[in-house]
Amino acid sequence: MKVWKLVAGILSIVLFIIVAFQSCAAGMVNALEENGGSSGSAGIIVAILMLTGGIVSIATRKSTGKGGNIALIIIFGLAALIGFAGHGNYSDLVIWAGWCLINAVVAVIAIITGKKNADPADSGNKETN
Repeated sequence: MKVWKLVAGILSIVLFIIVAFQSCAAGMVNALEENGGSSGSAGIIVAILMLTGGIVSIATRKSTGKGGNIALIIIFGLAALIGFAGHGNYSDLVIWAGWCLINAVVAVIAIITGKKNADPADSGNKETN
């Protein structure tokens, strides 16, 4: 999972730039058409959450606790929820929300597999007096 966290973190940071520019363009289209859409704003929020998730993913890649994975689930899950709910006329936002959902699911898998791997090690480290 260390490699996945590093790769996902780097990709999320790079994708932040793309999503931010696309969101600005979608927001401009919404403003020019005066259609009352908010997909550009939703895209900016998703982009910021992707940047945050990428940084957290890189920073916690070597940690053995569950805290980093829980933070990733919350950050990427919130980004996916906002992206799927607010895509409007910015249809690419569904793709970026899908990327965030994949990262959240992988963080859940990391928690589940980390728990299974930690149980045998914990029982072997107990001292008997």
